Amino acid sequence: MSASVARRQKVNFLPDINKPEKRSPAHERTSPRPRSRIQNKKKENEPKSTGIIQTPTISKDEVAMFRSSVWKNTCVELLRGGFHRSFSELSSLLRHWKEVREAAGPGSVIWQQISLEEQPTKLHTLQHYLTRAETAQRAGVWSEVYDNQLCLAQYFRDTDDMWLSSHFYQASLASAQRVKMDGGRKEAEASSNMGRVYMEEGQLDSAREIYERFYKLTAGQSWRDDGGVCLHTQACQSLCGVYTQLANLLLQADDHRPAIQTLNKAFQRAKEAGDRRVEGEVAYRLGLAYQCVGDQVTAKCFLNMYLEISTLLGDADRLGKAYKAIAKSLECEGKLNETLQYLEKFAEVSQSNNQHHHLEEACMCLGVIFTSRGQYDRGCAYFERAYEIARDLDEVPLVQRAQVCVGSAKAHSLIRKFSHHIETASHSNLRLLTAWKDRREDVFSDTTSQNTSTQQTCETSQNSSTQQTCETSQNSSTQQTCETSQNSSTQQTCETSQNSSTQQTCETSQNSSTQQTCETSQNTSTQQTCETSQNSSTQQT
Repeated sequence: MSASVARRQKVNFLPDINKPEKRSPAHERTSPRPRSRIQNKKKENEPKSTGIIQTPTISKDEVAMFRSSVWKNTCVELLRGGFHRSFSELSSLLRHWKEVREAAGPGSVIWQQISLEEQPTKLHTLQHYLTRAETAQRAGVWSEVYDNQLCLAQYFRDTDDMWLSSHFYQASLASAQRVKMDGGRKEAEASSNMGRVYMEEGQLDSAREIYERFYKLTAGQSWRDDGGVCLHTQACQSLCGVYTQLANLLLQADDHRPAIQTLNKAFQRAKEAGDRRVEGEVAYRLGLAYQCVGDQVTAKCFLNMYLEISTLLGDADRLGKAYKAIAKSLECEGKLNETLQYLEKFAEVSQSNNQHHHLEEACMCLGVIFTSRGQYDRGCAYFERAYEIARDLDEVPLVQRAQVCVGSAKAHSLIRKFSHHIETASHSNLRLLTAWKDRREDVFSDTTSQNTSTQQTCETSQNSSTQQTCETSQNSSTQQTCETSQNSSTQQTCETSQNSSTQQTCETSQNSSTQQTCETSQNTSTQQTCETSQNSSTQQT
């Protein structure tokens, strides 16, 4: 049985390297022969055949880079790199922009803007600085986080993407507050930047709070920015600016007392900053505020301070404003003579510096004061000057205002003489009024009478001798003479009044006897004599 079962042969798993391998003739023809080192070098030096085209291989990532959008590729790179915070912040910014855009609706400015995901340069910039900031945050280096966020804020400020700039300024302020090794300098710088953003957005209360924090951080410090300006000086100037704007809002709402308190704070910060120009401006606003509450003494104190600073700086524009404001305070106190002096100085400064608008304003103020004092001729002269300036400036509202003032002043200057002639109601005065209306001249005076002799006759009618003659004209003897003047003898005398003897009598009408005869014009005979005075003798004269 054992003979019938074949024994199992032992086979080596690996070939025996000591025995030469036997190859078949076919295997020897197909298998390459081993080459020597010299043959391999010759093969490498031989030129490659150009007929063979090698197809480059492209990875899946490279294909996805071309097929996908820039936004998707950026997100993939952030997630592959492990920057999950950067990805979340970038996604939230884009989502916020879309919400604002949808809320604004079609036709708005933001609706026409290009989406952030369609701007590769901005996306790559965000990716670069956000990843650096996240790496520094993981290491606990908050100063580097602040620097990267500040770079992003300044970058988007230059590209006019103010909403992104505001976001990163806010983020940089939060990071700066975590920096403890610099004494609060970075927090002060971040507060200054954030305060400027609030001012641009009109959030004055928030700007005041952040600038007050900036002021406290820089108090007693000698920190300077890249331009060499002291940070504490910047804090004082910034606080002065925000206090001034808050005070303006209070003044517009007629809250004068709180406005004065706020302006006093601004004045103190301006003095601390050492800026004389800003100090003068705040002093001027304080003077105007005290004028509104009727405290002219305090108002003049601040306005005189503003006048001194303007004179020291040689600023003609502010100098004119100071003269005008002081004149207003003096006018409220009833000191019109001093008011006129300051207004004349205002006009001189404006004229010497070719400030035509200020000169027109000064002339209008002077015209109003002279008119209020009853000096209509001088007031009219200043109004006419203001009208000429306004006409040269080609400003219709100023021209119309000056025209109205000129007409009013001229009317007031004529009303006295006109009223006097109306009240007198004599025949000669009525004839003067009628002649003046026919000519429609701008000036009404006694020079418009028919002749000089008639004017003198009318003016001397108020004398005592003439009054006595008028009184005696009521006597019985005079009445009888007037009654007999209707007789034929008197009529003949009146008819012959055109002769040379009668002409001589009319020429001597300036004498006292002729004046008395004119005074008795109420009688019938005297009326006839006055009517014949229009004859050739009067016409020749």
